Amino acid sequence: MDQKGITLIELLITVTILAVLASVVVPFSQMSVKRQKEVELRRNLRIIRNAIDGYKRAWDEGRVKKNVGESGYPPDLASLVSGVDDITSAEGRKIRFLRRVPPDPMSQGMDPMRAWGLRSYESDFDSPEEGDDVYDVYSKSDEIAIDGTPYRSW
Repeated sequence: MDQKGITLIELLITVTILAVLASVVVPFSQMSVKRQKEVELRRNLRIIRNAIDGYKRAWDEGRVKKNVGESGYPPDLASLVSGVDDITSAEGRKIRFLRRVPPDPMSQGMDPMRAWGLRSYESDFDSPEEGDDVYDVYSKSDEIAIDGTPYRSW
C-alpha cells in the first residue's frame, strides 16, 4: 500500500521537537532584550553624568555665574539641555551640555526629565535625595540586573 502524507505519530514528534526548541529560544531572546536594555542604561547614565561633570567643570573654570552657597552642580536636568550663559563670552553665548536628556530604558513611557532619580550634592550615597542641585542620577527601577545588582545602585 502506497501512502502519501504523514502519520499522527510523525506529527506529534515534530510538534514536540518544535516545542523544545521554542522553550530554549524564548528565554534566550528575553535575556538578550534585558541585556540590551542594561547596555543602554549604562550608556545613558554615562552620558548624563558626563554632562553633569561638564557643568561642574565650567563652573569651576568661572564660565558659569556663581552664587554664594551653590555647589557648582546644575540645578536640574533641564539646564543641561537649555544651557547656561557663558559669562566669559562677549557675544553672550550659551554653554549646552546635552542635546536632550536620554531616557531611562527601565522606565518605559515616562518623560525622560522625570524618569531619572536625582541625587543632590548634600545627600548620602546610600539614601539619595533630591535637593537644590543635581550631583548624580540613577534609575528609579526596582528591578534586579543580570549580575544581581539593583538598577538603582548603578
